Amino acid sequence: MSQVFEGYERLYCDLSADPSRKCAAARALRGEQKQQKVSEINGGIDEAEALVPKMDLEARTLQPSVKAALIAKLREYRRDLNNIKDMVKRISNPVAGDELF
Repeated sequence: MSQVFEGYERLYCDLSADPSRKCAAARALRGEQKQQKVSEINGGIDEAEALVPKMDLEARTLQPSVKAALIAKLREYRRDLNNIKDMVKRISNPVAGDELF
């Protein structure tokens, strides 16, 4: 694996873990505080998403045996980001949340 990919991957892991933690905290918030937290989460998701194409480009320059494993990892990262986005939608949705009470 290339050092460039590993660097991107470490950064991605840091960036993607932060929105997950913030989602848990956002559930307990209300009103404007919740919206601010959701904005922070979306910013973190955007940063993590920006790394995925860079990692993809780097992975595609590597040997086929290494490339296949990294492409599979990237599919998992994309799936994880989509799960976080879904979580944010549920938190933001007043019907799904406890904003009605």
